[in-house]
Amino acid sequence: MTPFAAVAGGVLAGVVGTVCLDAVQYVRYRRKGGQDSPLAWEFAPVETWDKAPDPGQVAKRVIEGFTGRELPDRWAFPVSTVMHWAYGASAAAGYGIVAGSLRKPLPVYGLPFGTAVWLTGYAVLPQAGIYRQIWEYDAKTLAIDLSGHLAYGAGTGVAFWLLANLL
Repeated sequence: MTPFAAVAGGVLAGVVGTVCLDAVQYVRYRRKGGQDSPLAWEFAPVETWDKAPDPGQVAKRVIEGFTGRELPDRWAFPVSTVMHWAYGASAAAGYGIVAGSLRKPLPVYGLPFGTAVWLTGYAVLPQAGIYRQIWEYDAKTLAIDLSGHLAYGAGTGVAFWLLANLL
């Protein structure tokens, strides 16, 4: 596999992984009584930065730090949505480089990758004031969050494996 194919395969696999993570979160939402369709739930408007999900909060800080200007609330929805999908895809580009360098990338390799992405969030986001330190969360909260990231890793691993066998 060429380096370009490994990165491109990783990005595409990351999109699949992000769909898997979101599917787990959507099932939880429905079990709690949510009524929105998958697309309405996935692309639900975010009206203010106070309600923006974590990826949007990170992007807001980066953009504001780079431009030196406050980002208006009207940008909360598009920035949050783009950042969510871009992070899932770009993180998997790294996975593609590593897995694509192996003689035989296996789907199961996505599970430690998903775990690493999960742990990275708990290492980086507390420094930004978006998360608390990992030990401040109860085990149930961490397990729920980890399960979504395992689905992300599994989806990424399987999709990359399929792409690697096609390319």
